[in-house]
Amino acid sequence: MWGIIPAAGNGTRIQPLAFSKELLPVGSRRDANGVERPRAVSEYLVERMARAGVSKLCFVISPAKSDILGYFGGAIGDVSLAYVVQDSARGLCDAIFRALPLIPQDEMVVVGLPDTIWFPSDALAALPADRFSFLLFPVERPELFDAVQLDEAGRVTRIVVKQPDPGTQWIWGAFSLPGSMLHALHALWRRRGCTDEYVGTLVNAWLDTGGEAFGVRAGQRYVDVGTLHGYRQAVHLLGEDETPLLKVQDYA
Repeated sequence: MWGIIPAAGNGTRIQPLAFSKELLPVGSRRDANGVERPRAVSEYLVERMARAGVSKLCFVISPAKSDILGYFGGAIGDVSLAYVVQDSARGLCDAIFRALPLIPQDEMVVVGLPDTIWFPSDALAALPADRFSFLLFPVERPELFDAVQLDEAGRVTRIVVKQPDPGTQWIWGAFSLPGSMLHALHALWRRRGCTDEYVGTLVNAWLDTGGEAFGVRAGQRYVDVGTLHGYRQAVHLLGEDETPLLKVQDYA
C-alpha cells in the first residue's frame, strides 16, 4: 500500500519558523537507542499510515523543503520513502497528483495531511480496502474545513469546502482509494482544466459524473496544527491521551 503526504504548502498561518511546518516539534518519541527526543508533527501521520499497512510513502515537498528529506531520509522502520517536488504552491489536488507516476493502478493509496494530529491512531483501519473512502472526524468549527455530507448508506453526497453552516459537524482528515481511482480522478482534474485547488470541489465533480465515495465516522478527535491555536490544542490533546512514544530510527 502506498501513502501520499502533501507537504509542499507555505505554512503561512504559523510562520515565521526556521524550518518546515511539518517538522514542528509536538510531543516526543524514542529513537533506536531509547533516548527521548522531540517529535515532528508529521511523524504522527507517518505512524498512523504505517499501522494501516502503508509500506511505501511519498512526501510531496517544495524546493524549499529539503529539511524534510534530511529529517526522514530514505526509510522509517520498514516503510520506504520517496520524494517528489511541487515547484510552486498550486493547491492540494496538484500536490497529491505529483505522486501519481509512482502509484500503480492495482494498489491501494492512503492520503493524509502532515500538519494534523488525530485519534484514534488506528482509525485508518476502519476504511474499506476496495473503495474511495474518507475518514471522518467531528469538529466544533466545520466551516474551517472540508465538511462531508453523507446519505443513510454512508455515501458522500457533497463536500462543503470551507463554507458557513455546512450542515454537518463531520470533516475528512484522510482518505484511501484504489490506485486506478486516483488515476481516474487525475484524468477528471485535467479535463476540468486543473482548476480544482481543494479535494472537495474535485470530489463533488466526481460525484456529479456518477462516481462514488463513502464516509466512515471512525475518527474521534482532530486537530489542525497549522495555526498557533491548533498547536496549543495539539499539546493539550497529547497530554490527555498519553500515547506511546513512536519507536523509530534516530533521525539525528
